[in-house]
Amino acid sequence: MKRREFVKNATLSTFATLIGTELVFGTKILDGYTPLALQDPDPFKMFNKHPEMIVLNDKPWNIEAQAHLLDDKITPNSCMFIRNNGLVPERIDAKSWKLTIDGESVINKKEYTLLELKSKFKHYTYQLAIECGGNGRSEFNPPAKGNQWTVGAIHCASWTGVRLRDVLEDAGIKNDAVYIGYHAIDKHLSMDPNKEPISRGCPMQKALQDETILAFKMNDEDIPLVHGYPLRLVAGGWPASVSGKWIHTISIRNKVHDGTKMTGTAYRVPCAPVAPGEKVKDEDLCIIESMPVKSLITYPKTGAIINKGKPLTIRGHAWAGELEVSKMEYSIDYGSTWAACPVEKPVNRLSWQHFSAQVNFPKAGYYEVWARATDSNGMAQPMLLPGWNPKGYLNNACHRIAVKVK
Repeated sequence: MKRREFVKNATLSTFATLIGTELVFGTKILDGYTPLALQDPDPFKMFNKHPEMIVLNDKPWNIEAQAHLLDDKITPNSCMFIRNNGLVPERIDAKSWKLTIDGESVINKKEYTLLELKSKFKHYTYQLAIECGGNGRSEFNPPAKGNQWTVGAIHCASWTGVRLRDVLEDAGIKNDAVYIGYHAIDKHLSMDPNKEPISRGCPMQKALQDETILAFKMNDEDIPLVHGYPLRLVAGGWPASVSGKWIHTISIRNKVHDGTKMTGTAYRVPCAPVAPGEKVKDEDLCIIESMPVKSLITYPKTGAIINKGKPLTIRGHAWAGELEVSKMEYSIDYGSTWAACPVEKPVNRLSWQHFSAQVNFPKAGYYEVWARATDSNGMAQPMLLPGWNPKGYLNNACHRIAVKVK
């Protein structure tokens, strides 16, 4: 997104290297002209995103929200984070789209058109919290490689589709089935047709849950292209990478799925605690499943200024992977003491939960409001960064906002 100065000073050979082929008629380019292939696109217009969204990467596109943009109970498209591993597909023809169910553990390999999926199986709608496994990565030290997400790689939209379980059972599931894996049409950044940018999955137990769906609508409209149109797997409560976009195949496996970003260090954390910066062998890493308990203050925006003697209304959301949030608290003295904060029950399982409270400050000055959620198993958010891991996953430290009382 900051290539203009570099492009302006580039030579023809540099252009050719960036584009990946000969720049035919390059000598005829007018002084100061940037080839279209290298011009910066506007992601806010392309994806209909709020202008305060933050672009972390453009190849592939990765864009996050700021906390205050996530104040809606149901996240609108304009404020939903984008996490891609490959290139966003183009020229999708939904009328000819087919979903294939295959794999070692399918009884009958089957194909379904979108119309068949919509007409043959019952539709369900769920609000589902989807969070990137690397949300909060920017706080890890030593730093972890990857997009430096802060707090905005989370959303909870309303998804409509058919239960994956109904489709898998229609094709037939063998007794040895242990996992599913998805395959999509997005292209690898190298454009190598033999490489998938990502192909992940989940155990059969997760695949067969009521709320794991093949979605074709988001917030009562067709899913936007960048979020998986025309068909997306949605598995709330687990890393967003499990909720594959642009799905054309689901494989029922008799082993843990071994697709791209299912092996090595991808979406895995040390099975036992390690020291910061320590190297961890692949065999000592465990696949991330249910996400940890977490919360986010969405109002007011950090940096709020209020008058002395006036209470401050705070609100936000909390979520806990496969579990519920059972308790919500806030602190204005850096975690020395905590006050109870009412939290609503989830609309449905795997949805985030909403909290709000009136906060009073004893005198003028600078404050921080910290939020802490506790899940139904009694696990609370840590006040600061949790255990370090090589890829910077699962940061569920308390969210904090700054407030000035004058």
